[in-house]
Amino acid sequence: MVLKANDNSLIGCNNHTLVTEDNGRHWVTREPAIVYFHKKYWFNVVAMLQNDGIVYYCNLASPYVLDQEALKYIDYDLDVKVYADGHRKLLDVDEYEAFSKRWHYGSEIDRTLKRNVKILIDWIDNRKGPFSEEFIAIWFNRYLELSR
Repeated sequence: MVLKANDNSLIGCNNHTLVTEDNGRHWVTREPAIVYFHKKYWFNVVAMLQNDGIVYYCNLASPYVLDQEALKYIDYDLDVKVYADGHRKLLDVDEYEAFSKRWHYGSEIDRTLKRNVKILIDWIDNRKGPFSEEFIAIWFNRYLELSR
């Protein structure tokens, strides 16, 4: 469900949503999640509302495009996960390096992604935007209101 969309960003909520991966595998999300996309930054954020706290999964990806069909972006296979206790981990570095060679990402894409990892870490450390508990509470409550 789209909760807010403007010229620069889109905020939504997924709840028990069907996911189809590029290899054809299907699965359903287990918990509600607030999703955040921005047209300037090369990452998107999924804030999963789990019983023990909020777990963030951040995809390093192109800025999104929204058309009549869907919200679209290129996922560059490099991810940052932030656990409920605040611990964070850079994931899939090997996968990123392999796909970078396979798909010829190039040095400009590599520099852009590395610059955006730094921006993402700054947001995490300073609890900016979707990394603020207040942000998540506001948008999850909005989702609950709209879903009634």
